[in-house]
Amino acid sequence: MFARENDVRNVDDFDQINDDLRPFWSAEPKTIRRRVAAACQDHSGNSIAAIHIRDGTIANITGDGWRIDTLKSLVARFAQKLPDMDIVMNTLDQPRLVTKWEDMQAMLSKEIASRATPPDATDSFTKNMEGFFSLTGINNVTEEDKVKWAGIPSKQYMEIAATACPPESPARNPILSIQEADGRYKIPGAGLVSNFNTSSDLCVVGPAIKDLHGFLFSSSSISHSDALIPIFSECKVNVNNDILFPANMYWKDDERYTYNGVEDIDWKMKNETLFWRGATSGGIQTADNWSRMHRQRLEFKMNGTKLIGKTERVLPCNDQSLSSGDSASSNFQPTDFANEHFDFGFTDPMACMPANCEFYNDTYTYKEKIPLSHQFVNKYLVDIDGHSFSGRWRAFLLSKSLGIKATIFREWHDSRLFAWRHFVPLDNRYDDFYALMTYFIGTGTNNTTSSNPHVARHDKTAQTLARQGREWAEKVLRNEDIEAYMYRLLLEYGRVIDDNRNSIGYHGDGSELKEFDEHLTR
Repeated sequence: MFARENDVRNVDDFDQINDDLRPFWSAEPKTIRRRVAAACQDHSGNSIAAIHIRDGTIANITGDGWRIDTLKSLVARFAQKLPDMDIVMNTLDQPRLVTKWEDMQAMLSKEIASRATPPDATDSFTKNMEGFFSLTGINNVTEEDKVKWAGIPSKQYMEIAATACPPESPARNPILSIQEADGRYKIPGAGLVSNFNTSSDLCVVGPAIKDLHGFLFSSSSISHSDALIPIFSECKVNVNNDILFPANMYWKDDERYTYNGVEDIDWKMKNETLFWRGATSGGIQTADNWSRMHRQRLEFKMNGTKLIGKTERVLPCNDQSLSSGDSASSNFQPTDFANEHFDFGFTDPMACMPANCEFYNDTYTYKEKIPLSHQFVNKYLVDIDGHSFSGRWRAFLLSKSLGIKATIFREWHDSRLFAWRHFVPLDNRYDDFYALMTYFIGTGTNNTTSSNPHVARHDKTAQTLARQGREWAEKVLRNEDIEAYMYRLLLEYGRVIDDNRNSIGYHGDGSELKEFDEHLTR
């Protein structure tokens, strides 16, 4: 009924919630509650905060900071309808949990075996259960309940991630070549991303990008565990077992990340430009590794001066389709195109060793920060990861510009957004970058004397994709949709930790929904 009252269209699209909670059906509810209580007790120094629901109210919070305060403001909107629970939130940018593949398969097998339809389902939760975090006294937790967090000094993240991958995957099978991995998610010949979900699957692409993404080789902070504990995170990579929830920045009214259409303009009035502004974030940068960071690599791709003498791959046919599989040309000289159509700029250095980022002094000229609303004068907005996910993505989708996305991170809304319909996917190696941009913008008139291959302009296609993305985002990425997702997530979480969870379920016949709909039409 909550979804009906708030005009939520995706009333059945909660597969992400089911996937995130599946492993916890393999553990006893009381065991889960005790582990959560232990995590709350040891929150200090472990980048943990928590919200404690008791008797339909937020009785207390553990920890502090803008993240937990923002989540509290969201949960408060429906706390009166929730059962008692402790909600443990990750306060790091990066995800926390990685369980070995073999262990996870055993958990999922238990979950499958536990599936059943209760003959006499009830929609009420059990009262006065034990094991919750004590708000007034000492918690009776054991060493077995406590989560052991570990860093990964001098290690690449793929060393951990690979343990969560299937044995036959490229991440655990060094015999497989990068070309074979590419075949799982790219269009043959053209090299464009055909499966966006697989393009961020570290079990497939991890070996190819392990030295090309800051999170994977020089993360700004890593604290992980293989324990089965429900920890709520804003993003994760595919091998993580964190429970996704809508990022706090999407709910928080911050003009740096919130779409304001007052200064947006129609497509035909926008600049024929791909635009990006931001800090050098993405991992700990040093004089030896900065050039391999994901943001810095894209800057190189968009800097005409640095591209002198370089060639890039494009799709040269005048009538080519992005999905045709036509062979690409690799002799496009991009300098002039980049100078005319790209505007990339770092605004400030961040997360360096040494802290002053002195190794950038002869490399970058920092540009002024541009308010988010001013960026919408450009047709193309590229979104790339920072330390973790990018908080600007929802605003880009809501704008009249076309969003282009490269990421290794998963978010709550991924299953309701479709590449090549609502946005354009970009491979994390950026080897398809010029094929994409010349396809949409074109390379000018077909001059046979030019050494560059001619690519016809597909501006109408770009405009259509931008319109479709905007219209869909306005329907499924509203604050009401965030609220509904979080409400549904916590109801399902409440069921998982309930001692009588096998009896909890919907027991109606749908007539109340019919009555509600009929009332609206009167």
